[in-house]
Amino acid sequence: MTKVVLITGASSGMGEITARFLQDNGYKVFAGTRDRALGTPVIAGVSYIYLDVTNTGSINAAVELVIKQEGKIDVLVNNAGFGLVSTAEDATDQEIFQQFDVNVFGLMKMTRAVLPHMRAAKAGVIINISSFLGKMGLPLLSHYNASKYAVEGFVDSIRFEMSPFNVRIHSVLPGLFGTNFAKKGLVVNAATTDDNSPYKKLVAHFIPIVATAINEGPSPQPIADAVKRIIENENSPIATPVGTEATTFIPLRKELSDQAFEQKVKQTFGL
Repeated sequence: MTKVVLITGASSGMGEITARFLQDNGYKVFAGTRDRALGTPVIAGVSYIYLDVTNTGSINAAVELVIKQEGKIDVLVNNAGFGLVSTAEDATDQEIFQQFDVNVFGLMKMTRAVLPHMRAAKAGVIINISSFLGKMGLPLLSHYNASKYAVEGFVDSIRFEMSPFNVRIHSVLPGLFGTNFAKKGLVVNAATTDDNSPYKKLVAHFIPIVATAINEGPSPQPIADAVKRIIENENSPIATPVGTEATTFIPLRKELSDQAFEQKVKQTFGL
């Protein structure tokens, strides 16, 4: 029986390539997008639906639409997200809230909306696209990192709640891949990048490192591969690191003391 997958933030980047890959492998894919002008589907066979994870009504309507059409949701991929580039000092109230509204609250509300259906069916898989930065810190990305740390805590906790109902919860922790995240997925605080900022030296050094890694990084196909593996293997790890940064730093985070790990990060990124 064909599995039904709902993916948030599926109009570009990791979400788009995952939607395409699952569709090509026989899944029925519903791709959530905030673009109301859905028009002609970008990927043949994929069903595009309006879905804004910051709007509870939109979330509930999207889930109800899939249930009405298919009678079930086998897999939820929480992919929608963005990154705020800002110092802790400069971030505005609105920027901080928006970072968590999309990356954390939206993910939690999406999960809440599908859980009753999965619990009743006694089957389901929820895969959260997190980040290797959900396990470590980096400068100028503290709010993004904190949001991903929150995702990891949410995953670790609700696994206990849903285990009796045969609903699996996992996270994928990508490193830096070649997507349009730098163009469409990053929001930059103006004060942080101002020429008069006291953090000017740090910004000039670190931002190009991240931008280059994203703009010139490898294809995000391994993320889609990981999602498919998790769906199809009930013994999948709770958290799956994908990509060079993730497979390098996440094991080190476990092996080293806090101080030693921080020193390793400083050496690697020239901080």
